[in-house]
Amino acid sequence: MGDITEKRLARIRQVLAARRKDLALVLDNIHDPHNVSAILRSCDAFGVPRVHLHYTATPFPHLGRKSSASARKWVECVRHADAASLVARLQSDGLRILAAGFGPRAVPLCDWDLTRPTAIVLGSEHDGVSEDLAGLAAGELYIPMRGMVQSLNVSVAAAIILHEAQRQRAAKGMYDRPSFSPEEIAALTAVWRER
Repeated sequence: MGDITEKRLARIRQVLAARRKDLALVLDNIHDPHNVSAILRSCDAFGVPRVHLHYTATPFPHLGRKSSASARKWVECVRHADAASLVARLQSDGLRILAAGFGPRAVPLCDWDLTRPTAIVLGSEHDGVSEDLAGLAAGELYIPMRGMVQSLNVSVAAAIILHEAQRQRAAKGMYDRPSFSPEEIAALTAVWRER
């Protein structure tokens, strides 16, 4: 193993202890690399260890080293070829699936209990969540807005959603104990100390 200071090792363990393995984002054909990079930074900041990539209508964007390398190495990206394999994985992880959108069944973000194991699907700003994923979601959420423009940049929306999840989880004391087992933290620490 490479040389690492005790301070750096303590920081890695502290960050891993705050990661929530029961919270994930799904990026559904989001093509703008700047948005994807910003979403990955928000995932790292709010303790989301894994992002699922559902790219069927557009290729996954090339992320520049400078803009995304710092966050991407701390957030696992899992690619899926189709909606069925993605949903099967999320269900096997015990995650309820919610889609961001403005459909008739959409409920305000703060009305959802985000302390439950949850995966949130975010679609592109132009097309929203694809029909094949929206139809498989247990529900839909939206961020209430007071302005004339009724949509946010997808990376901004991701940060707001993750902040609300963190707020709810902190209020319930969920950050007082790690969601990863000691064995999982040890394995991840061994990987992270080499990054």
